[in-house]
Amino acid sequence: MEKKRILEEGLLEQYLSGELSPELHRIVEEALHQNSEVREHFDLLEADFERMGMEQAVVPPAQIKKALVKSLEKKSMVRIDRTPLWIAASIAILFGIATLWMFTKWQNAAGNLKVLQEQTAELQERMYTIENNYLQTSLQLRNINNANVVPLVLYGNQKSPNAKVVAYMDHKRKAVIVNPQGLPVLPTTKTYQMWSDVDGEMIDMGILSPDEELVTLKYIDKAESLNITIEPAGGNDHPTVEELISFVLL
Repeated sequence: MEKKRILEEGLLEQYLSGELSPELHRIVEEALHQNSEVREHFDLLEADFERMGMEQAVVPPAQIKKALVKSLEKKSMVRIDRTPLWIAASIAILFGIATLWMFTKWQNAAGNLKVLQEQTAELQERMYTIENNYLQTSLQLRNINNANVVPLVLYGNQKSPNAKVVAYMDHKRKAVIVNPQGLPVLPTTKTYQMWSDVDGEMIDMGILSPDEELVTLKYIDKAESLNITIEPAGGNDHPTVEELISFVLL
């Protein structure tokens, strides 16, 4: 089976998700052993799948446990000793001390309860953020793990030889997702920008940042190639041709 067919029909993605027939499974495995470029595509896909599948565990602050224990402590019972009348004054003094102690404990408990409520609200907000990020990652994973998706690798030229970017093109859904983590870090005054070449005209697709795992960019119809340039921070309305670092033909 030709390398081009394996990549364009999404057989590597189906191989990872266990959706291939036994015959296609055997063919893909042979290609992985015999073709280094197919193996390189597979390694990139596998790394992306593992990164997106990781779950993030949240450990609640230790102060929450302490505050809960304190709030659930049983209040000490005040034992009233039946004493003779001639020590009634002593009992009154002891009662006053006990009342003051209980009032102090109540104030501390109220303060601890307020801290606990604030920490609980903060924890709920963090959980909401994590859940939202997980849903977005799951959606991107489903978009990549699709038979219509064609993975494309953009290697850096002599201007940026260590650069490597993977673009996932879905021409049926008109979508493109890019993994830019293989780009070298730039100064804060510069940024990476991707362009589509349509009949000799470069059309902006969006900005890339090496800090992001997966970025959804604009899909441009009838694009003949994908191109990456280095532009001023914030992006540019036209590509700086002399700052072109990578491209791939479609």
